[in-house]
Amino acid sequence: MARKQPSPSSRTKRRPTSTRSRATEARPRAQARNEDLAEDELTALVVRGCLIARDAVFNVRDYLADGSRLAFLAIKDCEKELDQIERKIDDQLPEAITRVGEAKARELLACLKFITDLERIGDLAYSAVMQLQSRREKLPAADSRQLIEMAALLCEMLEQVHQGFLQRDVSHAQTVLQSDPNVDRLCHSLFQRHLAEPNTPSGQQNFDILLAAQALERIGDHAKNLAEELYGLSEGRSLRHNARKLSTA
Repeated sequence: MARKQPSPSSRTKRRPTSTRSRATEARPRAQARNEDLAEDELTALVVRGCLIARDAVFNVRDYLADGSRLAFLAIKDCEKELDQIERKIDDQLPEAITRVGEAKARELLACLKFITDLERIGDLAYSAVMQLQSRREKLPAADSRQLIEMAALLCEMLEQVHQGFLQRDVSHAQTVLQSDPNVDRLCHSLFQRHLAEPNTPSGQQNFDILLAAQALERIGDHAKNLAEELYGLSEGRSLRHNARKLSTA
């Protein structure tokens, strides 16, 4: 027996209702899926950038400790990889931000701010070792000790940035902000010692040490920027320009 076919009128009545129902359900699901994919991919790139920046500074510490050629090459690789991540985020974010709601758009903008500072950290880490790479004389013990201490502090600060970004926890940002003055103090102490020395050929040759110290201090400034952005991620508004509140956080 042939299967009974629905009448044209019944098909007309059911089809719009069914299509409309499926479309109503599919649109929110598809939109949510696109939002999640956009956020997850860019967020994952920033997390990776945090780890690479931390590793770059970790290798700066190793290079300062024993002049490791492997550490130098690792810093160079970190700098290149951070450049690549920044380019990828720059390429993907404009389209991604048009597919998400306001809350997620703020997170994507935070990702852009994060990678800007992280990429600069990679540049500065490479610059610091480049200043010392062609140096023939061994680093003076006092300078080596202070530069290594600066790099160790910066490495820990960047690990706190990484954990804070993962957890959206401002306690990690507070640790970074409290550590930054110690980096500044070490840098200023090194400058004062060298500037107090008479202008001798030896003092001129140590100018590369001052440039390396300055690069490390600038890394601390960028880590501080990242800590301030963590406040924005956690509290929903930027505190970067509210220096008084940050200093007492």
